[in-house]
Amino acid sequence: MAEALTPIRAVADHFGLPLSTLHYWERRGLIAPLRRAGGQRWYDTDQLYRIALIKHWRETGLMGIEDVAALLATGPGWQEAVTERLAEIERRRAALDAAHAYLTHLLACPHETSPEDCPGFRERVDVPVARP
Repeated sequence: MAEALTPIRAVADHFGLPLSTLHYWERRGLIAPLRRAGGQRWYDTDQLYRIALIKHWRETGLMGIEDVAALLATGPGWQEAVTERLAEIERRRAALDAAHAYLTHLLACPHETSPEDCPGFRERVDVPVARP
């Protein structure tokens, strides 16, 4: 019994993706649809899971296409690539936490005339020492 195939339009609609995205992913070698009469693209179950994985990585892993392609190309070494991606996300998270803390502090600062007059800001910033 042959495996059921899903046409490209149904895949695009199901995953909320434009057809052009699936075409692009195919050109980049991320997915490999089968072709039927007329050249229409059809996807088997493995390809549907790959599409779901790519979409998930793009949305939740904050990964660009280059990141996704590299991760898919790692094969059995994918854990190392994921570990590196997690480290990058942690760096971004720390930067966002610092930005959030600073902006929250700035809104509460009584020096409303100018953000650079905030004593908390001035304490955190290293400026060159003025020479007489």
